Amino acid sequence: MEETRTPKLILASTSPRRRELLASLQLPFEVLPSHADESVQAGLSPEKIVETLALRKAGAVVQTVREQYDNALIIGSDTIVVLDGEILGKPVDETDAVRMITSLQGRMHRVFTGVACIHTGTGEQNVGYRETSVTMKPLDAKTIAAYVQTGEPADKAGAYAIQGLGATLIEGIQGCYFNVVGLPLSLLSDMLSGFGISVLRP
Repeated sequence: MEETRTPKLILASTSPRRRELLASLQLPFEVLPSHADESVQAGLSPEKIVETLALRKAGAVVQTVREQYDNALIIGSDTIVVLDGEILGKPVDETDAVRMITSLQGRMHRVFTGVACIHTGTGEQNVGYRETSVTMKPLDAKTIAAYVQTGEPADKAGAYAIQGLGATLIEGIQGCYFNVVGLPLSLLSDMLSGFGISVLRP
């Protein structure tokens, strides 16, 4: 059967948050988890880290998707939190989560999310990123401990979820909110447009 002209969307992610955000664009898509290696060489800028990992995540499922669709667009994404040049990934345990939130409280940090799109038919790639500044409220030790005890920080970069209870910790943001959640929809919609996929159809 001949493929339709509009590419099939494939989200290469295990993140339920990215799945929910992509679904909000009201475009049909499938999810194919990417288990790509997330290590990067030392010395890369935050921008380069998230773009490299987003492209690697999308690239890890290209062959699998190509076996099913010759006209598909794979979306990969990666998010990191940066404070004073230090990258805060996912906490290894509750003690680490307390350490991260304690370092963030009362201060501004930056969140970077990279997005990569790969077309299975043409091999065309498009990669970009967004940066958002986030300021966390001053917090006391009891509040930090109580938040960590909820379990929410466990799999979140920077040990907080702005779309969950972590919203109560945030004083303000400058930039794209969805970037902090994990998928900058404005950037993604622009990238999709370049592949013939219109979010807001005329």
